[in-house]
Amino acid sequence: MNPILMAIILVTVIGLIGAIILVAASIFMYVPVDERVEQITGVLAGANCGACGCAGCADYAKSIVEDGNAINKCIPGGASCAAAIAQIMGVDAGAVTPMKAVVACSGTCGKTSKRYEFQGIQSCQAVKGLYGGDGMCQYGCLGYGDCVKACAFDAIHIKDGIAKVDYEKCTGCGMCAAACPNSVISVVPEHKRKPAVLCVNKDKGAQTRKACTAGCIGCMKCAKACPKQAITVENNVAYIDQSLCVGCQLCVKECPVGVIHVPAAM
Repeated sequence: MNPILMAIILVTVIGLIGAIILVAASIFMYVPVDERVEQITGVLAGANCGACGCAGCADYAKSIVEDGNAINKCIPGGASCAAAIAQIMGVDAGAVTPMKAVVACSGTCGKTSKRYEFQGIQSCQAVKGLYGGDGMCQYGCLGYGDCVKACAFDAIHIKDGIAKVDYEKCTGCGMCAAACPNSVISVVPEHKRKPAVLCVNKDKGAQTRKACTAGCIGCMKCAKACPKQAITVENNVAYIDQSLCVGCQLCVKECPVGVIHVPAAM
């Protein structure tokens, strides 16, 4: 027999045997997949941000169907996403609290300065590793945009030296907060009247003022003005308990350095 023809027949036979093995394996090793998993994955935001506590959207969808996970954990998808999942699962959607990112720093270029000129990789993580950062305030926003790169919704940008959140685009997924090496970004329930302290400097007042003219000096005027005792001063910086705050904004008026703002109104 012609060697070439023999080779062709041999390869064909091997291919057929392989195909039969694969078909048999697909039949005997088939694991049924609930079609609701794919349906839920399709209505999720697709950000794979991990805000739901799962590895990604597909993992979250699987946990809803197979483990009974809550259907309202997709922060980027919001209420509409929860409603769509509820329809698929045949359950009540429940309440979804909108979340927004808040940058707790007011140290713009005109209010603070640099200790040295950084010439390395333009990354917050990189500059943080060199003497704690190049800013006079070692607690504030580093301004190199790691949060910008992490945001899948184009909702945060560096303006005047610090990160600023676009609240119309922000979904509250928390990716920017996870990327910030100084932990100046947090994700809080959206409330257009509740203020936040946009500073995390823990130095004493005089030292804070040397580093940034917009830093919290721990004077406690805001705490004394609060009728609900929602404000405490810890480690020389004010903190507002959002669960106690009623949004009266007396603290905003009393702050002598203007470091307390209503984020959504900025």
